[in-house]
Amino acid sequence: MPNSDEIEAKSHNPVPQGYVLGPGEGEHLIHFRDGGNIFIKADPVTGSNNLGLGIQQLPKGSGIPAHRHLDRDEAFYVLEGSGTVTLNDVRHSCEKGGTIFIPRNTWHGFSSPDQEMVLLWIMVPPGLDGFFRETCSRPDEPRKEFTREQINAIGFKYGTEY
Repeated sequence: MPNSDEIEAKSHNPVPQGYVLGPGEGEHLIHFRDGGNIFIKADPVTGSNNLGLGIQQLPKGSGIPAHRHLDRDEAFYVLEGSGTVTLNDVRHSCEKGGTIFIPRNTWHGFSSPDQEMVLLWIMVPPGLDGFFRETCSRPDEPRKEFTREQINAIGFKYGTEY
């Protein structure tokens, strides 16, 4: 029979604990479209119920197609490289050290035609982490393949429209 302390512990969700991750730490995934590295650093799985945070590598010549998050704000910080971000059909240059804020329901996409670009992404509330887990592969697994319709259906589960 559990004692009163055990009953008390089970009746409350534990308070998330902080943690520190090194540069190559976090959940490592390989993007289904371009083979770029993704590292999920904070999300509900790791105790961050209110935001998702990670790093995404866009290899030279790749990008992120135009899409919007219906109920989530997103921000990016360019860690390496440069490229273009399109916000509601307006193209903007972005480079190392640059910040991009994308309010919910704003169409946006990225291109990195001339060099690799590495982005730190933050999403409030989280959701991008779930999309990545469903569509991307672990480094030791073959890359997943999807039709456009499948990606749209998966994206919509996470409040994203392509």
